[in-house]
Amino acid sequence: FFVLFLPPLLFLDGWRIPKIGLFRDMSTILELSLGLVIFTVVGMGFFIHWLIPAMPLPVAFALAAVISPTDPVAVSAIASRTPIPKRLMHILEGESLLNDASGLVCLRFAIAAAMMGTFSLADASMTFLYLALGGIAVGCLLTYVVTRIKSWVAKRFGEETGTQILISLLIPFGAYIVAEHLHCSGIMAAVAAGVSMSYAESTGQALATTRVRRNAVWDTVHFSINGVIFVLLGEQLPGILRNAAESVQEAGHINPWWLGVYALALNLGFVLLGEQLPGIVEEAAHIVRETGHHNEWWLALYVAAIMLGVILMRFIWVMISFRLTLFLKKEYSKKQMFRLTAATSLAGVKGAITLAGILTLPLALADGTPFPARDLAIFLAACVIILSILIASFALPRLLAGIELPHESAHDAEEDMARISAAHAAIKALEQAYHDMAEGRSDADIYGEVSGRVMEIYRHRLDCQLQDSEAREEFRKLEDIEKRLRLVALNAERDEIFRLNRTRKIEDDIMRRLVREIDLLEAQYST
Repeated sequence: FFVLFLPPLLFLDGWRIPKIGLFRDMSTILELSLGLVIFTVVGMGFFIHWLIPAMPLPVAFALAAVISPTDPVAVSAIASRTPIPKRLMHILEGESLLNDASGLVCLRFAIAAAMMGTFSLADASMTFLYLALGGIAVGCLLTYVVTRIKSWVAKRFGEETGTQILISLLIPFGAYIVAEHLHCSGIMAAVAAGVSMSYAESTGQALATTRVRRNAVWDTVHFSINGVIFVLLGEQLPGILRNAAESVQEAGHINPWWLGVYALALNLGFVLLGEQLPGIVEEAAHIVRETGHHNEWWLALYVAAIMLGVILMRFIWVMISFRLTLFLKKEYSKKQMFRLTAATSLAGVKGAITLAGILTLPLALADGTPFPARDLAIFLAACVIILSILIASFALPRLLAGIELPHESAHDAEEDMARISAAHAAIKALEQAYHDMAEGRSDADIYGEVSGRVMEIYRHRLDCQLQDSEAREEFRKLEDIEKRLRLVALNAERDEIFRLNRTRKIEDDIMRRLVREIDLLEAQYST
């Protein structure tokens, strides 16, 4: 699981996270991604062991470790429908990037303690530092070496898009494997490789075609890996339910009916599992017939208590962290502060990383006996994932509805500055190109006319950007209307090209080339 699924997921998160926001609020992000994870692992570990005595303490720590990381994809999807400030969103993204690594490293220590039966805090602290720093060094160094070699080969022999995409897909696996071979953290190496890759790509050496195709490939890989993880959970679900019931029975709390209810909820929530529903229902019915009906609320209470404990611990830590670091400038009122703190607490959505981590629990201990409470831990983690997504989906939009936040003008100012600077650079390059291309030619006036026509576009953009704020806002409205009209026209163009191909008036290669041009333009105007 770790080798196949986690390196590309963490690599892509590190590659795409906004770096300015990451380093600007690094203290807050580290408090959430490291301090909150340790706080959650220790607190929830003891709480879960107290709640479920049949689950050994190391296993409880392992379960607490995997439910501590947050899922950036789920948070981003939910945040798209809520007025979360961009700065807070950057903090949540940075937290989800780094707490994956810290949570999974804690999981590693918990599993080692369960397998060996011993644990030393001093040794664990030193090992953690070596794992983290060594993994970061390996990820950065490997990415630097690979990108340098890739750039040298591309300059000498030309750039081949397929090769560039393949190299980008192999980097996270290479970083993970090399780091693990050196007994460092492969997880931290994958994250560091992703962050380093974003800096390497900022040089702009890759071709535009490579970037477009590579983004499409990575989006597909990301979606597929997340889907496969949930499908694999569904494949194991009947056996997990049966063994979870046995673990609950050992603690003296039997809940036959709730196993059926949660089996159905998991099946509906994890999509792609519809074909297994009859088998799950049949397995749950078998459990019902064997176990009886006393203390039937305990399994549901386990899940509810764990979910509530995670939210409360997150709320306490976030409240202290925000008051100490993020909002010292008093930009928010007390009411806004409370609502943002509550929203941040509920935004700790669990996802694929939690599933991938919990499914890596060993099947057996070193002496060959089954790993204690493994299936119950997987079952509880899966329920926490579903509940966290449901709670965030319903609560965040209502919690942040109508909240008045300070206007974030810095983002607009940066965009305006970038557009103005880019327009000046384009005009300067066009003037130089015109002189180089038209020098000594009899048809120089043609080059002058065309270059003037292109430069007029950039001069118009400069005139609009250099005006006052009201004029710029009017210009943005005009741009929005223009984009919508261009999209209508592009759709009509594409439909006509497809019609010409269906009626055999143009060849397939012409159709594909023209449609690709239109698709790229549509992607430009749709962003």
